[in-house]
This record gives sequence, structure tokens and C-alpha cells, in this order.
Amino acid sequence: MATSIDSYFRITERGSTVAREVRGGVVTFLTMAYIIVLNPLILGFAPDIDGNFLGGGSEPNLAMIAAATALVAGVLSILMGVVANFPLALAAGLGLNAFVAFSVASQMTWADAMGLVVLEGLIILVLVLTGFRKAVFDAVPRPMKTAIAVGIGLFIALIGLVDSGFVRSTGNDAPPLGLGVGGSLVGWPVLVFCLGLLLMITLHARRVPGAILIGITATTVLAIIVEAVVDAGPGTVDGESRAGGWRLNVPSLPDSVIDLPDFGLLGQFSLFGSFEKVGVVAVVLLVFTLLLADFFDTMGTMTAIGAEAGLNDADGNPPRTQRILVVDSIAAAAGGAAGVSSNTSYIESAAGVGDGARTGLASVVTGLMFLLATVFTPIVEHIPSEAAVPALVLVGFLMMSQVGDIDWRDDEVAIPAFLTIILMPFTYSIATGIGAGFIAFVLLKVVKGKVREVHPLLAVIAVLFVVYFAIDPISGWLT
Repeated sequence: MATSIDSYFRITERGSTVAREVRGGVVTFLTMAYIIVLNPLILGFAPDIDGNFLGGGSEPNLAMIAAATALVAGVLSILMGVVANFPLALAAGLGLNAFVAFSVASQMTWADAMGLVVLEGLIILVLVLTGFRKAVFDAVPRPMKTAIAVGIGLFIALIGLVDSGFVRSTGNDAPPLGLGVGGSLVGWPVLVFCLGLLLMITLHARRVPGAILIGITATTVLAIIVEAVVDAGPGTVDGESRAGGWRLNVPSLPDSVIDLPDFGLLGQFSLFGSFEKVGVVAVVLLVFTLLLADFFDTMGTMTAIGAEAGLNDADGNPPRTQRILVVDSIAAAAGGAAGVSSNTSYIESAAGVGDGARTGLASVVTGLMFLLATVFTPIVEHIPSEAAVPALVLVGFLMMSQVGDIDWRDDEVAIPAFLTIILMPFTYSIATGIGAGFIAFVLLKVVKGKVREVHPLLAVIAVLFVVYFAIDPISGWLT
């Protein structure tokens, strides 16, 4: 049996051992298992256009989202290991889920929104199989790709700060946001958030495997103790906001730790319902925004993981690139079909590679641990956002670290990159940032007489975004 596993995954050939692959798979799981907690917190409290929460109910169902999140991550990570033999795990994409929750579901039903995710995944799969994916990849300048990742990072960080109560709406036009209440932090829950963030920063700086998961677990324990002592209570009572309460979940010990998972989200999507809700132009732009974010993140991630593992060829290409991209494309569609947003490759896989993983066996181990985690999802409903959202701030920092790759002395890329980065968090919309950046990039090339440097596909995309931003006056004019 051991010999067969070694032969199939080419473990010895790649200078590894079964023990190292198993250890690497466990480490990768520990570094990305936070998504089982964060995905429900991001998707679970965002009502759709009809006021319903994900799953169709009038109340959030975090355990259901967590179960489906873990299930899809497990199946797709195993598929990546078996099909592509690459130490890369997959799960619901941070940033992508925020876009679906705050920019897509607010315009349509959750079933329609997940249908868009399925469409995006199927389109990416076609692009991979036809070889067109590389053409689109080449159309967008590298600084703009970097700016998109950085902007999403800031957006994620802002969501974390707002959900924790560290940053709140002032209720005034200027400034719209401020520190806590009246410029001061109020309540024990926000203190728990601050301590959790400091702990995660410390663990990350010390390169502790599973820093985020350890931080969430330790901060949740602290939150339960704090609530038992001070009885802070919920942040909203009878529709009225309480500054000193817990923002989403009130921490408590769960009645049960293990329970049969509820997979009721599976299959809750409408493939073409969005067209009726928002129209063809809006659907095209929303799908494109999803596609763009998923598209470039994956190619960068697999290249980075391959380089860390020493598996890339002389041209910097990972082995079995086509298979990796096919599995990743299937993951995007599968995430939508399961109602948990697009699944994508995780850069956290680098932690497992750093601990020795070199083959797909590590991904199989990671996937099996995700499947095991499905029975522990009832715990999610007892984890306060103040204990989990520090991870969003830390992940935002990790994504922000790429900003140095942009040449800020070159106005032709710096201004579009700047608009992309700041407009995502300032408008709570990833699409707005991408659109403004693309339009500015094309405009600057045109006014400087460098039209030939603009890829035709990028020019078309910029025009579509102009229509997208002007859709209201255009619709009024046409009617």
C-alpha cells in the first residue's frame, strides 16, 4: 500500500516521504481552517434583495454555511491532490465571498448570486480548456493585477474593523467612519477583538503554524470567559443598537460540539435568475469581476507554491499546470453550486510546503481534515465575530504586502492602481475599484498617445465598465 502511494504521488522522486506529506497536509489545514469560521460570518449576515439570508431563511444559519464550506473545500482539495498531484489546497475565496455578499447578493436573491458564481466557474473552465485564459491574463497589466489584490486586502481588513466595532459609522456626513463611539473604544467585545488581533500578529511574526486558527480559538475562549463575567449581551436588542454588546454572536459554550452536518445549501442556485433581476449588462460585468479576481489569483498562487516547493520548470511553470487550472475552475463552479461562493487555490498551502509537502498527498490529507471538520460546525454559531474578524485584518495585511510591486513613480500605472486600491474599501465594492482602475489606465494611455499599448480586450472591458457606472442615466434616457 505504502509503495503504491509513493509511486502514484511520486513522493520519493520529489525528495519527500509519506510522513512529511501527511505533516505538510495537516499544517496547511491548520493555516486555512479559519475559512470554516470566516465564510459563514461574511456570507451569513448579508441579506439578499428580498431580505432573506443565505439558505432562504429569515435568520442566519451559520452552521449550514460552515458545513457546506468544509465539505466543498475537502472534496476539491482531494481532487487537486489526486488529479494534479500538487500540494495546493482549495476553499472558499476570501475577497470573492465578500464581493458576492456585499456587491452581488444585495442586487438579487442568494440563489441568483450563487448562479452567477457557477457561470463564472464554467466560463473559466472553458477558457482553460481553449487556452484563452492566458490571453486574458496577458491583457491586464501586471501592476493592475497587483492593485486588485491589494485593494481586496484593504476591503477585507475594513470589513474586519467594522464588524468588530473598532470602526463605526459616526452618523455624520464628515467623517462617515470613526474610532469606536465618539472617538473612543466602547465595551468589552472590542477589547477582545484587539487582544485577538495582537495575538494573531504575534503568532504570525513568530511563524507559528496555524497562527490564525490558534488565534481564533484562543480569542473565542477569552470571549466566553469575558461574557460569563461581565454579561455584555448582544449588540442589538429589539432592533436598537447597543455600543457595548457583541456585534453578531454572543459567545457561549455550545450545547453540542459534534452533530450531523446540515448540507441543505447544496444545489441552492439559479443559473440564469440574475438576468431578470439586474439585466444582461450588469450580469456580464458582475461575472467578469468574479472571473477576474479568481482568474489571476490562482495563476499567481500556483506559481508561488511551485516555486516554494522547487517544482517549477525553467520557465517558472508548475508541473501539470493544465490539470491544476482545470481543478481550480471546477472549484469555482462547485462553490457556487454548493451555495458557499467561489472556491479557489489558497496561498496558505505554502505553510505545508514549508513543512515539507511536495506532492498531492498533502492536499489529500488537507481535504480529509476538512471533511472531518464538517461534524464540528455547530461550534461556529457560538464564535463571536470579535474573535474571528482579527483574521480578516491579518489576511488584509498579507494581501497589502504586494503593494511594493507597483511602480509609484509611473503615473500611467500608479494612478489607475491607486484608484483601484482606495475605491474598493471606500465604496464597499470590488467592482467599483476594478472598473475605475481599468478606465483610468485606458484613458491615460490614450491621452499620452500610447493607444497601441492597450490590449483590445482591456479596452472593451473599460468601455463595459463605463456603461456599468452610467447604467442609471442610460436606462432613464432609453426609457
